[in-house]
Amino acid sequence: MSRARFVLATAAAALAAGAVTSMAMADHAIGHDPSTYGTIGIAVEAPLTGPQASAGQDMLRGVQLAVKQYNAKGGYYGRSVQIVKVDDQANPKLAKAAAAKAIKAKVIAVIGPYNSSVGLINLPIYTKAKIVPVQMTSTDDTTGYGVTVQPKNSQISPVEYRFISTQWTPSKVSMLVDPSSYTKSMADRLQRSLEKKGVLVTQIPIVEGQSSYASQVQQALTNNPTVVYLSTYFPEGATIAAELKATGNPAKCFAGLANQDPGFITAAGIPASQHCVFSGVPDPQQFPTAKSYVANYKKTFPGKTPGTWGTFTYDSANILFAAWKKADPFTYKKVIAQLKKTKNYRGATGKITINKVGNRPNVPVSILTVDDQGNFDVVYTDRSTK
Repeated sequence: MSRARFVLATAAAALAAGAVTSMAMADHAIGHDPSTYGTIGIAVEAPLTGPQASAGQDMLRGVQLAVKQYNAKGGYYGRSVQIVKVDDQANPKLAKAAAAKAIKAKVIAVIGPYNSSVGLINLPIYTKAKIVPVQMTSTDDTTGYGVTVQPKNSQISPVEYRFISTQWTPSKVSMLVDPSSYTKSMADRLQRSLEKKGVLVTQIPIVEGQSSYASQVQQALTNNPTVVYLSTYFPEGATIAAELKATGNPAKCFAGLANQDPGFITAAGIPASQHCVFSGVPDPQQFPTAKSYVANYKKTFPGKTPGTWGTFTYDSANILFAAWKKADPFTYKKVIAQLKKTKNYRGATGKITINKVGNRPNVPVSILTVDDQGNFDVVYTDRSTK
């Protein structure tokens, strides 16, 4: 072969190799291949649209803020993080499609899902695909699928029981119950605890998405209960709270944790919201460790007020990034193992420790009321959660 032909052939081969490499890098720009230098993809799965969208959008903004700050510091050795938005609408029928979207985008981690009924279906899919879940579900049935920084129902239910039984000493409790996984399990747990104390408990099922629950409210009041317990998500809880207040019945209203959202207060109105006591977590403004988060959130998202769960997704993203410092983010088992070594991480929601099963033992569960400005205030903190 002549020198000229050899040079041309070599150049052609180099160009072809370069093209293949460029195509591979483009194909894996988000994905699992640590040899590429594109962005690193993480999914945020939440109800971004639908009746729980106010919670989902706040969750998304929490991660967006964490990613913005992480990328500003250089990301992972110069590689920035890119968010893939996954909307499950809080609908378990969309759970598989949501996970499929994240898998197709070749993400290496997911923050979410939020709804337990969704997570029961797709968290096993995420873990099988070696996508690290820093999940937001509260049912104990999802324990072991990744890790979480928020309370589980076995941690929340005892706080609700101790408050209701010691502060109100009821003889009868009526429960309006959404049959979703988390809300039904919470109602069942509380019922078992109350019945051991001789309290008469009645459960009345509700269907999500109704414009009125007046008939169910009247049914709940027929036996003159001391307490009406709302084991619902906030769109339904808000409607029930307003209709319960309108009856003028003296029964006390206790709203379970899935009702804690600014959307509840907006929909029910302040007077009806003040008629209820809530189990939940401190608002971002009430976390002494969240002052910086609140200020940066308002600066980054003008006109938006930090909601309940964005604080937790912010911390979820940050403990994930902290794990990457000691574990290759593309190695699923090592990242999971490192996340479970999280101890006293200083987050917006306080110090975070993750135990060997992936849960947070030091969860900040409290009892809340609503003030005249429409904010949640902590009125009772269960010392057993400290």
